[in-house]
Amino acid sequence: MRARVVVFPIKGRNWCFARTIGESVSDSQSASNIPSTFKQLWQKISSSSSSTETAAANAQLMNRAWAALEKAPSGSLKSKIHGLGLRLLSRVKPSEIFLKSIPKEVTNVEVVYPSSLNARLVRRRLRHIALRGTVIHKKFFYGSVTLLPITTAFTVLPLPNIPFFWILFRTYSHWTALKGSEKLLQLVSDSSENQDSSLAVVDGPQTVSGSHSSVGHPWVLQPSKELEQLLRSEDANVGLSPSTISEICKTFDLHKIDVLKYQKSL
Repeated sequence: MRARVVVFPIKGRNWCFARTIGESVSDSQSASNIPSTFKQLWQKISSSSSSTETAAANAQLMNRAWAALEKAPSGSLKSKIHGLGLRLLSRVKPSEIFLKSIPKEVTNVEVVYPSSLNARLVRRRLRHIALRGTVIHKKFFYGSVTLLPITTAFTVLPLPNIPFFWILFRTYSHWTALKGSEKLLQLVSDSSENQDSSLAVVDGPQTVSGSHSSVGHPWVLQPSKELEQLLRSEDANVGLSPSTISEICKTFDLHKIDVLKYQKSL
């Protein structure tokens, strides 16, 4: 399985790292298993053990249940909870969203970047965000697991245990980002000492083709003249304009909301 990652400066020293949009088969199949009520969700969670791996798996269930809240009638309790959730999710760092998009099934990664950037610098920045993710998300994952027993005390209230569900979701989110970090670091660091002297840089069209896989590396650096032209008229210190970001997202099939977060992050 190949992951296509787009990398480009978005504001000052802030770089955007985003994977192209692609719905997996497992995501489509899991939609049919979404609990329709909080009671059903709680029954599935409480019926399982409290191990770390089970907590992460159950949090994935909560992640899928989010789709049910989106369809709730306006003004209802579910709709208000959905609004609260949106405000909380808006604070999630864009690097976490990116790392969560790298599943364990990925065997190689294609890195698309502006042709004016140095290939080694692009790969170094990609390795840095992966290495940093392994440290940060491991720390917050265990911190979230520690908070889970505390939030269960709120189950005595007659309202949905929002703190518990949120911490459960964050546990799964950090766990997924941690696994994505480890996978990405493994791919871009494979035999790094031998490959630094001959980087796998591929010139040509942006469409992934079978010829690219013949390079033999778990990663391929793809300089893009099209991306370079989109960035050329912008001031990197001021940041990209909304119109340019929209055009990049449209051209390379990226989530605009996730890309905009990089512009606001430090």
